[in-house]
Amino acid sequence: MGFTKHLPLHIQIKIKLEEEILNEVYDEKIPGELDLMERFSVSRSTIRQAIAALVEEGILEKRHGKGTFISLKPVEEWLGSFSTYENIIDDMGMKPYIKFLSMEMTSTPQNVAKTLEEEVFYKVKRIRYADENPVSIEENYYPLELGKKLAKFNWDNVASYSLLDSLGVKLWDAKQIITCRMPVKEECKLLNIDETIPVLFIERLNFDREGNIVEYEHSVYRSDHYAFIVKLGRNEN
Repeated sequence: MGFTKHLPLHIQIKIKLEEEILNEVYDEKIPGELDLMERFSVSRSTIRQAIAALVEEGILEKRHGKGTFISLKPVEEWLGSFSTYENIIDDMGMKPYIKFLSMEMTSTPQNVAKTLEEEVFYKVKRIRYADENPVSIEENYYPLELGKKLAKFNWDNVASYSLLDSLGVKLWDAKQIITCRMPVKEECKLLNIDETIPVLFIERLNFDREGNIVEYEHSVYRSDHYAFIVKLGRNEN
């Protein structure tokens, strides 16, 4: 492995090991410290720093006398249908949880105001967890009148789809854009990630049957904990 001068050695090794874990290079555990020292030609302390960082992020776990095992199980979400986060995580055999952070009336960001065509709207901010590991930060924006109704509910550990359904608002169609970028400091803190780990940024518009915008979502996902899957088919036409 060729090292660069821009990052500490243990960070570069951490990134490489994480990449191999995500690509399923290892079955249950990673090689021992001596093997890694020989492979990367670095000291034991450097290897231990890299492993400690992965343990802190919940990707690895150390078992006394047995070695260092892989604890990360990336969440996989199929695109193309409305599924609640609870159902997605349950189907993977993990425990889901959504933590409410805040709900407020706001006039920013401007692109949301322009999209919703309202000067003031409601914003809900939450964190999604899988087996107590933070997976994503979601910010949902709602038109003012709908937001006033939604503000009466408890948003802790509940699907936004369910709350909308209770108000007779049915999601019918959606447009979603997925991009990649580097995280900001607040995102690193909330997701418990290093600033060197890219995140997936999701911008999503949900519409009702009449084509009205019901929900505008901005979400940031850990790229090392989440994957989106698309099923493709041949179009004979």
